[in-house]
Amino acid sequence: MTTLEAVIEIGSTGIRLAIAEVNADGFWSFIDHSERSVPLGWDVFTSSQVSRNTILECLRILDRFKEQIQSWNIDDAHISIFATSALRLANNRDAVLDRIRIKTGFDVKIIDGLEENQLMYLAVLHALKNQMPRFVQYNSIILDIGGGSTEIMLFDRGQMVAAHSFRLGTVIIEQYIKSMMGSLNDARRFLTEFITNTGGSLNNELNLAQIQQFITIGPEAQIAAKAAGTVLNDTCSLVERDAFCDFVDSIQTYSTEEVMAKFKISFAEARSLGINLLTYKLFINLTAAKQILVVKASIREGILTNKYTAPNTGLQENFLSQVTASALNLCRKYRADIKHAEYVCDTALKFYDALQSEHGFKGKERLLLEIASLLHDVGSFIQNEHHEIHSQYIISNSEIFGLQKDEMNIVAAIARYHKGAKPNIADERFYALPPQDRIKVQKLAAILRIADAFDRGHTQRISKFSIDLSDDTMRLQLAAPTDTSLEKNAMAEKADLFEEIFGYKVVLE
Repeated sequence: MTTLEAVIEIGSTGIRLAIAEVNADGFWSFIDHSERSVPLGWDVFTSSQVSRNTILECLRILDRFKEQIQSWNIDDAHISIFATSALRLANNRDAVLDRIRIKTGFDVKIIDGLEENQLMYLAVLHALKNQMPRFVQYNSIILDIGGGSTEIMLFDRGQMVAAHSFRLGTVIIEQYIKSMMGSLNDARRFLTEFITNTGGSLNNELNLAQIQQFITIGPEAQIAAKAAGTVLNDTCSLVERDAFCDFVDSIQTYSTEEVMAKFKISFAEARSLGINLLTYKLFINLTAAKQILVVKASIREGILTNKYTAPNTGLQENFLSQVTASALNLCRKYRADIKHAEYVCDTALKFYDALQSEHGFKGKERLLLEIASLLHDVGSFIQNEHHEIHSQYIISNSEIFGLQKDEMNIVAAIARYHKGAKPNIADERFYALPPQDRIKVQKLAAILRIADAFDRGHTQRISKFSIDLSDDTMRLQLAAPTDTSLEKNAMAEKADLFEEIFGYKVVLE
């Protein structure tokens, strides 16, 4: 039995629909698609809001797509509609979303830059297929240049080092040129300066000169691959570095009309092709990559991979490992005690699993506890005294691959309460969280506090223990005799929240 799924993306330069057929094993393939240009990015990056005419055009396109979806008899539960940077940055986005909902019945989800990175990563892994050995063998960069943002992911032999979303895109660049009344040479100079500065920042996370594999996404890169590269399979092409750069240089001499005629693309696409490819070239020149791997992937593929393919294959485990790798990299950046962090994390997760029937969580909460446990001491980089407060500041102002901003706020609050005061509504940042998130913070912080108490001396002396829940007591029994006087004192200090939330007295035997 097959299922039909529809995905609509509202981007900076257009609205795109993809319809996929999903088989019983969760594997999918596209069977229909449509795309219409719309100047959302031009509006937002010029005036910070979507114009009336553009809203009307969006509604006309979405109505047309709704009819197309209905012709396939796809029910609402299998329709995903989301928007990226342009609508995300619009001052009147709430009014636009409300108008879309009333006129079309579509509930649009705004995704942030990090979620966009997550979806692109899943889409790329799905597309790489038999190219995966290349991915884990070399240091890599994944680069996706859109109309309003650029998504960058850095990997050290397949392990996530950093993920960033920069407000740089073809529409923004063109708008910059227009506002400064500049020329194409001005755009090249602006791009060169921006990318050089960005490269300096990225070098602090991974030496770009050691990157041997450059992975690109997007229709512009695919044009270069078709003209100058070699097809590896239906989703990947390979372009030699020199051939790619020569092609980019040749494009800079074409007029917009010549690009339209030569590559059979729209005026909007032709106008931005040269700038887009030049951006890729400048980033490539920061690396040691000799070849460019061009992948046919988009957020639409990421949405479907996340919903169907990832849970049924190793992609989900791969994704979760990258989230952890990103958190560990942040630990190293702020010189936290990695052995202590990993020990507390393992201990906290053991408590979490043993308390499954008590906390009642079934979603992403285990991952949030894992990341908070790894990062709980990063605030010591600023000052050891009251470092829990500094940890909250660092985490809430950092980026972890795979976690959205609201999830980062939860992680930051869990770390904030791993010691010291208990969560209370007098704390404005805690009170500002939605009620359901405050409950998560209280339960997960309670677990983290007792896990941290197990390693008060940062020596990881307690290697094995069992957990026994009976009546109103949680007994922690060691597998081997150990002097636990330090841990018992710490438990007496930090078990108060756990006993208050879960109702169990904690006894370390």
